[in-house]
Amino acid sequence: MFGDLLAIIAPVFVCAGIGYIWVKQDRPFEMDLVTALMTNIGAPSLIFITLVEVEMTFDAFTTMAWASAAAIAGFTIISGVVLKATGSNIRAFIPSMMFTNCGNMGLPLSLLAFGDPGLALAIVYFTVSSVFQFTIGVGIASGEMSVSGLARIPMLYAIFAAVAVIASGVTPPDVILNTTRLLGGMTIPMMLIALGVSLGRLRVASFKRSLLMSLLRLVMGFAVGYGVAWGFGFEGLERGIIIMQSAMPVAVFNYLFAERYKHNPEEVAGMVVLSTLISFATLPALLWYVI
Repeated sequence: MFGDLLAIIAPVFVCAGIGYIWVKQDRPFEMDLVTALMTNIGAPSLIFITLVEVEMTFDAFTTMAWASAAAIAGFTIISGVVLKATGSNIRAFIPSMMFTNCGNMGLPLSLLAFGDPGLALAIVYFTVSSVFQFTIGVGIASGEMSVSGLARIPMLYAIFAAVAVIASGVTPPDVILNTTRLLGGMTIPMMLIALGVSLGRLRVASFKRSLLMSLLRLVMGFAVGYGVAWGFGFEGLERGIIIMQSAMPVAVFNYLFAERYKHNPEEVAGMVVLSTLISFATLPALLWYVI
């Protein structure tokens, strides 16, 4: 079991460590460029090729999508109550409780722990979370709710294309499969390297509050993921994915939105760093439980 866990965790640590060391050596790393490449090209390609090759059924897709939405709703309700009770800035902190690092960290772990079938399910969670983050999340941060951002999420187009291919039963030409496989292959390692770069650049402010918020995110995430898995009757692969994706640390995008709209960005940055470091320490136990 130790060897199995090491084989899953070590690649994550190595790739993130490369990014951390890279930026600490004052080497250039254009985060905006890398993020744009991953968001507009890499992730959509990965989503398309994974869903097409795994041949996920429509029922499996929709069930995981509803479970993902239920988990995010659970995070919203619980954290909203806690934040209001403690007098915290809800607009600043609730997005960090709602949206986990299910992309940069969750997708690599799902692939390494469960293979392509696990990655396909994790992609469903990632897509649902992204849709909510770029609509509800932006609305909370900016004070203006809008669904126009959906048209600017390339991952949705990849989902629609993959579902159309699966429903039609037509096998795409090799030129499409090979191209999307090649482009999608860059996504996971670059996500982890970018995560390491973010950890190297962000600073922890208001340590006590950031620590408590980080612990709330991780404990709540596991508990809600467990509850959703039970409620949907998930077992095996589906259960492992929903719990693991729910228990991921605070997503880096939450800091970017907090910085853009000036909602306690230093404290949100602290939550990203501390929740990720704590998550690294608890990963062996989490993986042991879900696999």
